[in-house]
Amino acid sequence: MHSILSLTALALAAATAVSAVGKARVVNNCDTDVSVWSVGSNIDGPWRLAAHGGTFSEDYVRDPRTGGKALKITIPADGLWTGAPQTNFAYSLDGDKIWYDLSDVFGDPFAGKKLVVSSAATCPSIVWPSGTNPGGSQVKVCGSDQDVVLTLCAA
Repeated sequence: MHSILSLTALALAAATAVSAVGKARVVNNCDTDVSVWSVGSNIDGPWRLAAHGGTFSEDYVRDPRTGGKALKITIPADGLWTGAPQTNFAYSLDGDKIWYDLSDVFGDPFAGKKLVVSSAATCPSIVWPSGTNPGGSQVKVCGSDQDVVLTLCAA
């Protein structure tokens, strides 16, 4: 009987831990549609986010090979395959913590537009006022139960 209760308690604790995991989100407030790919050891997508409010979200997962994921965002629908400029919103799930950062490769697709990565009031934000890396480390950490949101063309 004791082992059945222990297994039940363990299963309940595991279910609670899983349900407490947040999401990585992207909100497109730009005047143009954008594409999002979720890239770890596999490539999923693209998802096309409509201008003026299109959204994407995925539960945080720890990629078994890479350890993290990158949400790669381009303006062209096929931008991942054509070398178009991309903004990468990356995260790594580390137990009860989520590490996140923002970077650009192959150019700056949102130059001139504000980019903001935000979460709970107690978590650090990343703000690119002009859509380009302002310099310095962009790596932040928060509790993994919190959603982290990248807003493109933020107000």
